[in-house]
Amino acid sequence: MNRWIALSFCITIALRGYADPPVTPESSQHRVLEIGEQPNDVRLKELKTLNDHFPLLVPENSGAWFSRADFLRRRVLVATGLWPMPEKPPLNSVVFDKTERDGFTVEKVYFQSLPGHYVTGLLFRPSKPRFDRAPGVLCPHGHGGRMQSHSDEEIARQIQQGGEHFENSGRTPKLARCVQLARMGCVSFIFDMIGYADSIQISHQVSHRHAKARPEEKQRGADWVFFSIDADLRNQSIMGLQTWNAIRALDFLASLPDVDPNRLAVTGGSGGGTQSILLGAIDQRVKASFPNGMVSTAMQGGCYCENCNLLRIDTGNVELAALFAPRPQAMTSADDWTRDMMTDGYPELKWLYAMIGDQANVYCRPMLEFKHNYNYIARATMYQWMNRHLNLGLDDPVIEQDFEPLTEQETTVWDDQHPSPSEVGVPHEYAVCRWFDQQATAQLNALDPEDAESLKNFRAVVGGAWQVIFDQGVPKNTTYSSKSKVESNGIIVERGLIDDETRGAKLPLLTVSTEQSMADRFTIWTNAKGKQAAFQANGDPTDQLALLLSHGMTVLLPDLYQQGEFLSERKGNEQQRVIDDARSYSAFTFGYNRTLTAHRTADVLAVIAHARQQGATQVALLGTSGTAAWATPAAAQAGPLVDRAMIESDGFRFANVDHYRDQNFVPGAVKYGDLPAIMALRSPYPLAVVGDTNLPAIVPLAFTAAGKTDSFQSFDSTDITAAEIEWLVDKSRD
Repeated sequence: MNRWIALSFCITIALRGYADPPVTPESSQHRVLEIGEQPNDVRLKELKTLNDHFPLLVPENSGAWFSRADFLRRRVLVATGLWPMPEKPPLNSVVFDKTERDGFTVEKVYFQSLPGHYVTGLLFRPSKPRFDRAPGVLCPHGHGGRMQSHSDEEIARQIQQGGEHFENSGRTPKLARCVQLARMGCVSFIFDMIGYADSIQISHQVSHRHAKARPEEKQRGADWVFFSIDADLRNQSIMGLQTWNAIRALDFLASLPDVDPNRLAVTGGSGGGTQSILLGAIDQRVKASFPNGMVSTAMQGGCYCENCNLLRIDTGNVELAALFAPRPQAMTSADDWTRDMMTDGYPELKWLYAMIGDQANVYCRPMLEFKHNYNYIARATMYQWMNRHLNLGLDDPVIEQDFEPLTEQETTVWDDQHPSPSEVGVPHEYAVCRWFDQQATAQLNALDPEDAESLKNFRAVVGGAWQVIFDQGVPKNTTYSSKSKVESNGIIVERGLIDDETRGAKLPLLTVSTEQSMADRFTIWTNAKGKQAAFQANGDPTDQLALLLSHGMTVLLPDLYQQGEFLSERKGNEQQRVIDDARSYSAFTFGYNRTLTAHRTADVLAVIAHARQQGATQVALLGTSGTAAWATPAAAQAGPLVDRAMIESDGFRFANVDHYRDQNFVPGAVKYGDLPAIMALRSPYPLAVVGDTNLPAIVPLAFTAAGKTDSFQSFDSTDITAAEIEWLVDKSRD
């Protein structure tokens, strides 16, 4: 028998201690492809940016859409940091200082969306109410602020072009729609985006113009700010805070005694259109929507406040807007990034609405003669929409009328009797991030599995979040092409390529066996250095590989994304790829592209699928030498398709990642329990964890709750011994 096969079973395998040099394409002796050739994998192309194409692909039937929609809503909630939804504290709202005008009144408002964080705005009511309880319309204003005012030159140009009809109302177009809605009989509320007007606790510069990382973003500790690694690891973002503020603003509007909570609507333009899309997607209380200027298959929103990690992976604003279906929704198309909506986006929305409801409930008006806007013509379209779908009973068309301008004193919330909040800047960011973290920690800790029912809830909430983060399951079909097969000293090495067609991924794979190997028993071995780590410099198998072979296993050794043959230069894989953008924010990359860990997790799942398609009756997964970040979620997702999984975690935690370019950066990982929570989600299927001396109780608890206490093993040793390999290959089956 070959000397590698004859190694004693009692050999101790120092899996993390060997000193092989980093693998590079030039040094590899077991390549599948020619030297210098990379796999024809779509992931090697340019990363997606917010300026790319985001089409709506309508499913074949309504059932498929409803399933897709449920997942997308969860994606929105996870991405914005609102899964599970935080407890809603009292608003403690204050409405004061009424101003009366022809046909409407204006009052100043502030309330707390969370303790110590104030949302400010203006409340418009009809002077003579038409209803006992009026429809309520929420008006997120978008960039420029609610008090945005056109110059004399600009308003003259707008009137000349037909974009505005009146000098006064047209000068402050964001207030104009609130005024007219009130005159139509609605109660409308326009609230400040973070950093605009009276929203002063987090500055406009930080929220919307932040280009370079602040010193506070680089600090680690008990407190952190937005845009920091600690915020990213908990899915905390300005976009998430604005979404929360919008939900609470709707709470405020619905709580008013003169508002009908069953007739609520939302309309916003540009950045306010983005907020309208998200609010409509996740809050079923909204019955009619008019998200203007951002429903587009092109640019998705270029501001920091319109981007967060995980949000638009394999989706975009048109599909996110489609989550409002079949409720009534309208918009316009202008000479901006929405210009192609009439042929790319709107037809698909009509098709979807026709499939699940009523095609008449979606409408897009072409206004290509105007640049980016929410002007008089667009507002007129919105008025007709609200008149019809909020059952206002007015004659069409509703014609907007001019109004006497509101003064600064009449529209400024903070004054001597209502002083502005004292907690601002970095201390306030600390407090906001801390509150969201405390909310999540309390809710998620309450889900720790203790029995079958609590385990089910744990899977639904925590597992549901990880399904969004690692959103590619085991592929139903993979194809495999063998490139060559060689035998040396009794070791048979087949070189091949796995093709996961759904993802466009192609994985170099070595299938290593001996004449004694059982063709239906596979061990998949992942290593941080790729497949070459299983071989010595002279091409012979390492002791680790030899021991696996000695147990009669067929060993699958893949190069995962950015390993081995994926590398075209002599460089390591310590950093993630990011888009070419000078702005230091993770979401401009990972709001549109999967992380390296997510890609590698999916690659492992593709290898598992390949093993099963080869007729495997037993599949073991061995993750060593820094691969816990992707081997563990692969084992959890694969479930029974992996008979036994052994993860050499060595105490790895996503919390220790210190920058979004780190190869193991995963947004939201800390919020949802880090690596131990993923281990718990592996239950009830056998799992062994090696080298993790501080493993929390949630892992064995999950297996106990599933009635499979014996399926979990924890080895404190720093080495994987032959006895542990015996557990992995499950000799009891022989």
